[in-house]
Amino acid sequence: MALGAFLDAGLSIKALSRELAKLKLKGYALKKTNVSRGSLSGTQFHCIPDTRRRGHSRLKEILSIIGKSALKQKVKSLAGDIFTVIGSAEARVHRHGKRGDLYLHELGDIDSIIDIVGTAIAIDELGIGEIYSSKVTLGRGFVEARHGVLPMPAPATVEILKGVPLEISDVESEFVTPTGAGILKVLSKGFGHMPQMKIGSIGYGAGSRDIRGRPNMLRVLIGERSPAFKEDRVVVIETNIDDMSPQNIGYLFERLSREGALDVYTTAIQMKKSRQAFKLTVLCNRQDTQRIAAAIFSETTTIGIRFYEADRFKLDRKMVKVRTKFGDINVKMSGGMTASPEYDECVRLAREKKVPFKLIYDEAKQAAGIAL
Repeated sequence: MALGAFLDAGLSIKALSRELAKLKLKGYALKKTNVSRGSLSGTQFHCIPDTRRRGHSRLKEILSIIGKSALKQKVKSLAGDIFTVIGSAEARVHRHGKRGDLYLHELGDIDSIIDIVGTAIAIDELGIGEIYSSKVTLGRGFVEARHGVLPMPAPATVEILKGVPLEISDVESEFVTPTGAGILKVLSKGFGHMPQMKIGSIGYGAGSRDIRGRPNMLRVLIGERSPAFKEDRVVVIETNIDDMSPQNIGYLFERLSREGALDVYTTAIQMKKSRQAFKLTVLCNRQDTQRIAAAIFSETTTIGIRFYEADRFKLDRKMVKVRTKFGDINVKMSGGMTASPEYDECVRLAREKKVPFKLIYDEAKQAAGIAL
């Protein structure tokens, strides 16, 4: 289903075949077909094995085949990690002491090798850097395997998915196999809400069965991150002052703003010998550092300034004009998350209309919230 979804999202089956040939395995054929499951259409991937050929069932054999192949190191590492996670879970479930000598049964067949290695190839070919998954839904009931009849979810599946958010469906069917669980556990950086992203392509990978009540499809969304904030770097200038009249602070703030400060604030602190003081902090662009430092030296009593660079996240900001019953007010909109009415305009209208400032400010914020 994973490979079907990646093929549906744009992976070339020729590229997949070319890379899989580097495993030097024979006795299989690849095929993709367009199918429907419920109301959805997608791609079903088939690895058709030659039943006359013996599978590579032991974990260490499979890891050796992957390791000796001409595949890219990233692909080898991903595929090897998936098989190792599955093998470790199978060893714990079946109380097998030596993981490498473990027989994987169905998971050691050639089609399972193609599924897992092919998924690693797809991630590399499509240039996918990070993978996230929704919460995992498991089926219930029983399934017949080479080990015998097993409860669902299969013991190895549950073992692999320790620590992953799970829910059990009322539908009696196997939704997640140990192979699928291994792929999810190794590849997913998180489970739950989809990260903010710009979607570029969508793929639907079909399972082999039709499940009543839900389409048996795995959906893959591929895109680029689109965070609501930007990142930049600023200089933080700090100094401690304990011998200056607080009356000078107002003018100091005005002077620093004129010199290009991005933000200015003070923090009450206690210095040596229990002296009460304040810490002056200024944020500015690097090119303004010396000019602002000179202003601090000239307008305060400090004899030393420290500064350092800091990375900063910031929301996209734009100014919009909203209409209120008191008049039009400009509101700063930040990343679609916050709205801040312009203080001076609210003050002006409060004086003109002879109404409380808070009433005008709240009215503007409410109008901006509707605009959001």
